[in-house]
Amino acid sequence: MADQIQLEGVQYEAALRIVRHLRELGHEAYFAGGCVRDLLLGVEPKDFDVATSATPDRVQGAFPRTEAVGAVFGVVLVIQVVAGERVATEVATFRHDGAYSDGRRPDAVRFSLDPREDALRRDFTINGMLYDPTAVEGQEAVLDFVGGRGDLEERWIRTIGRAETRFTEDKLRMLRGVRFAARLGFNLFDTTAEAMAKMAGDVAQVSAERVRDELTKILTEGNARRGFELLEDTGLLHVLLPEIEAMRGVEQPPQYHPEGDVWVHTLMLLDHLPKGASPTLAWGMLLHDVGKPATFTPPDPAKLGDRIRFNRHVEVGVAMARVILSRLRFSNEEAAQILELVEHHMQFGDVMKMKESTLKRFLRMPHFDEHLALHRADCLSSNGNLGMYEFAKQKLEELGEEQLKPKLLVTGADLIAAGYKPGPVFKTMLEAAEDAQLEGLIATKEEGLRLVTDRFGDGLA
Repeated sequence: MADQIQLEGVQYEAALRIVRHLRELGHEAYFAGGCVRDLLLGVEPKDFDVATSATPDRVQGAFPRTEAVGAVFGVVLVIQVVAGERVATEVATFRHDGAYSDGRRPDAVRFSLDPREDALRRDFTINGMLYDPTAVEGQEAVLDFVGGRGDLEERWIRTIGRAETRFTEDKLRMLRGVRFAARLGFNLFDTTAEAMAKMAGDVAQVSAERVRDELTKILTEGNARRGFELLEDTGLLHVLLPEIEAMRGVEQPPQYHPEGDVWVHTLMLLDHLPKGASPTLAWGMLLHDVGKPATFTPPDPAKLGDRIRFNRHVEVGVAMARVILSRLRFSNEEAAQILELVEHHMQFGDVMKMKESTLKRFLRMPHFDEHLALHRADCLSSNGNLGMYEFAKQKLEELGEEQLKPKLLVTGADLIAAGYKPGPVFKTMLEAAEDAQLEGLIATKEEGLRLVTDRFGDGLA
């Protein structure tokens, strides 16, 4: 309940000031949406939204600093300074929505003085409650017109009103329902789940960016495995990520993967994905074996002891992941890191046999902590052998930044000064010199240039 946690912080104080001031001016005003749900669950809300009977122009007139971010839909940002910090609070006018012809936003809205009417147009019952932070003892602080408190107690994710209607208005609500169910550990109410299964194909109409962001939230807000099981159960996975659904039933060699098929293995990895993980690590875990279904090769009965193989699954997986990330319009930077995770996840198998220069190059890859985390989860979700993980982690700690990324003894300028002309072999010369430096075979620029001369000839010749 709300009194189980101490209400404090600049976000709360800013929203409270707004509610009080609007009430002083004769308007109704309440905390609304997810913050009420979290308060009733005893969880500190990340932010507070306000719903009010005041029209957008009156909200703007009531406060000195505002931004009309969606005034046509009744949404105004109220800007305040609380404890020296700038705080922006979303204030929305009670409204009734018209038709949603674009499957995302209402074509028109009608402002209302009735908080019940505002609650009835929202998505899920647990998000449809209002809370009066000014209520005194003996007054009911929670306004629940939609049965949200009961669904919180029974742990249901249920749409407000007819599920098909809510999902027709905004198809992304199907993914939001899955996210809330996974994050909170709730179940999808029967009619809500049935509508998702019936309308799953409609989610393809949602923009790639919105789908990407919602899937990323499912992966990173906690209980990612549960989220993807629900996506599969409702048919949403088939529509949005058929490459992941294809993992189901793809057997793996039991001596390496006693846990089961590729789908089970991937779900187990998601079990090891911590709440708040970076989006790149999350997607790297999800996609690391995406190339296996396409490269599945059964054992050859003519070869004694032959096993299931996935030849070139990393190479194929990188290509498939690139298509998925492009389809979901990931930024170039995020896509590059996710692809690095997919490309190098098998490289840990050679980590104990690498020569010194190769090992150092491996350990100094950008965001190597994510490579380590993926490998650890990969091991714990299969044979449980963490030997290579511990070795890499120990080497990373032992070597440190100076040994992994030493100042180069031989640079391109040095080669030019020595008479070499830039060309295709230039990069090979520099890599040879750096390898020798990382191996400890050279310690000065002169030694490095001598090594280049011995291997590639005199640049002055």
